[in-house]
Amino acid sequence: MSEVSEKLVNDIVDSYREYDMTVRTDEGNMVNKEMLIRIIEEIRKILFPGYFDENRIRSEYIRYLVGQRVEFVQYNLQKQIAKVLRSEDTCGMCPQSEAVRQAGGIVDEFLGKIPKLREYLYTDVQAAYDGDPAAYSTDEIIFCYPGIFAITVYRIAHELVLLGVPLIPRIMTEYAHGLTGIDIHPGAVIGKYFCIDHGTGIVVGETTVIGDHVKIYQGVTLGALSTRRGQLMKGEKRHPTIGNNVTIYSNTSVLGGDTVVGDGVTIGGNAFIVKSISAGMKVNVKNPELQYSKETPSEFVQEEFWDWVI
Repeated sequence: MSEVSEKLVNDIVDSYREYDMTVRTDEGNMVNKEMLIRIIEEIRKILFPGYFDENRIRSEYIRYLVGQRVEFVQYNLQKQIAKVLRSEDTCGMCPQSEAVRQAGGIVDEFLGKIPKLREYLYTDVQAAYDGDPAAYSTDEIIFCYPGIFAITVYRIAHELVLLGVPLIPRIMTEYAHGLTGIDIHPGAVIGKYFCIDHGTGIVVGETTVIGDHVKIYQGVTLGALSTRRGQLMKGEKRHPTIGNNVTIYSNTSVLGGDTVVGDGVTIGGNAFIVKSISAGMKVNVKNPELQYSKETPSEFVQEEFWDWVI
């Protein structure tokens, strides 16, 4: 190694000691993100059998196949949860054997929730189909709609949150966020028949509560009114509560933990909501004044424009 290279390496290693919060050497307890993604995909195959498989699923072999997938999830998710329980000090730096035992119990409880997850996802698929005349089948919804993918991963992650699993649920939902542009915190509480239309740019904060039969469009933010207090706000209700049968159109922000949107409310696009809305109300932003003109650009402007395009 040359002197220049050796100095460079030494400088980098010195930075590890100086900025130790960003270093995980010698600990060996960090979760494997790639394995968590594989686990998500196996759970999706359990939740939607026959949709994401390479080969046809024959009904006479379904019990065997589900058994295989359950074993894969049991083994690998237990290992990942055991790692995070120790690294996050959730079990008080307990011995590895105790962390594995606790993780095994959590995974068994989680897998017991699969029928409930399927029930909720059935309603989500139905809501997306019923609300979108551009959808020609529920198969199209399951295969193609980013909202269903994001909701599926959220519902998996949320059950793990309820079981006290740290870190892993957030990794899961951020994986879906990266693929879809839909950011649903796993701590949010969301009812049945939840519909996301288009979805890009949607944000649902940690303490958001959403009722049944709610539909939100692209660009909607269900967020906090202010986070200037940072970590001091941990555990507080920072995000809004949305009632049943609510529709929120694109690019609307509903902010604040005290903000409650009542049942049956419709909120138009581009609204900024920081106060509660009574049940049955319709809220719209007054349209800005539009100006129309029959004037055409000069030949010089047209030529300049097309020169730029070319």
